Amino acid sequence: MKKSLRKLETKCTRNGSFLSDILSLEINIENIKLRNPFILASGILDVTPSLFFRVASSGAGAIVTKTVTLEERKGFDNPVITDAPCGLINSMGLPNPGIKYFVNKYVKSIIDKIDIPIILSIGPSSVKDVYEMSNIVLDSGLKWIEINASCPHVKGHGLTVLGDESMLGEIIRVTKKKLSNFLIFVKISAHITNLAKIAETIFSSGADGIVAINTLRAIAIDIWSKKPILGGIFGGLSGPAIKPVALRCVYELYQYFPEKVIIGVGGISSWRDAIEFFLAGASAIQIGSVIAFKDLNIFKELNDGVIKYLNKEGYDSINEIIGLAHRF
Repeated sequence: MKKSLRKLETKCTRNGSFLSDILSLEINIENIKLRNPFILASGILDVTPSLFFRVASSGAGAIVTKTVTLEERKGFDNPVITDAPCGLINSMGLPNPGIKYFVNKYVKSIIDKIDIPIILSIGPSSVKDVYEMSNIVLDSGLKWIEINASCPHVKGHGLTVLGDESMLGEIIRVTKKKLSNFLIFVKISAHITNLAKIAETIFSSGADGIVAINTLRAIAIDIWSKKPILGGIFGGLSGPAIKPVALRCVYELYQYFPEKVIIGVGGISSWRDAIEFFLAGASAIQIGSVIAFKDLNIFKELNDGVIKYLNKEGYDSINEIIGLAHRF
């Protein structure tokens, strides 16, 4: 991966008053340019054309769509989300209109009108699904696919796929073969027992990178009704509660695969959190649950905070801090 950050030409010296004129956070992930390393995570917003524009104008570097499946899914009955200490638990059930409708109705109508990359999240349940889904996206204008192999609450998808190493490898190989000009990333879970082994399978099967991590399997119970709160019973815990776990996974992945692209996600709520992930080895990060509390303003906050940090610490490039926590 080529990680690059352009230092803009200026006669100014560093004094903290005009940082946006000094540093750019522009990066390249393989052959795709991002204006900054802050990406909207999948499943946070019901991404429609109008929301694509809102996210782009907020300062995000890229957008990951909601996860789409081969066929339409209604999702679970309400309630589908509840508060948890330091986070949220959601049990949406991967509701979506199916990949054909989603790509034709939403993606194709916006792909040439938006100035940041759109990353399509897909949730195949079999190798057969991948063949059909790949055919649909071939002429979509997309260049980047994220395989959701980690949804914690939908049987037959997500963790079911991640738990079958042979099927996961074949899904990645078929996706890469059918979509040879696409970047293929795999979103994984912290629930796996051997992170290095599953990562080796992912990379050896042809994936270009890993996204770590998805939500953690969780449950909430109402003490008055004496039953689970969520319609799907089990859900995925997100938010600050899972940050230390996500950070640990990124750190471990970088230890084993320092030359590979790792995108960190999980509990990132501030520019300080973002810096921790870069130091652990993330090349970019995804932003999720914090949007519920800070709205899309979080992207500007992250950009400004990271630029100020780089300036204060004397760095010219974000490359200079990626994985730096390993060099002691």
